[in-house]
Amino acid sequence: MSRRRENPEEATINLTPMIDVVFLLVIFFMVGSKFSEADSRMQVSVPSVGEMRSLTRVPDARVIEVSADGSVSLDRSPVTLEQLSITLSQQIENYPGLKVTVRADGANSFQKVAEVMQVVDSSGVQRMGIVARSKSGGMRR
Repeated sequence: MSRRRENPEEATINLTPMIDVVFLLVIFFMVGSKFSEADSRMQVSVPSVGEMRSLTRVPDARVIEVSADGSVSLDRSPVTLEQLSITLSQQIENYPGLKVTVRADGANSFQKVAEVMQVVDSSGVQRMGIVARSKSGGMRR
């Protein structure tokens, strides 16, 4: 004798009360978040800032070369001492931390190198270096 079990009614969840509660919460937050127009019309004194500069990458060190015949070039472009002074002065205004490296031919007199270094210094460059070759053959800055 086997007994058959009858399936009791399946339990179901009535979602109607839950939907009602969620709907009421949505309405509550929508009404509660209404901004008054008085808040948007407040007079605010905005602070001012100093001169703004663009955030650009600082250029690499500029290289000034003095050849054996006394000619001067800035980044492999021939320039006079006056052009060099004007160019460096303009760039130092935009990039106060500009680096300049002076390279000179070993056979050159120091007088021309000293003139170039004086022009670089008078243009406002704070970071100047000189390239020299060590006895072991490597370049030093």
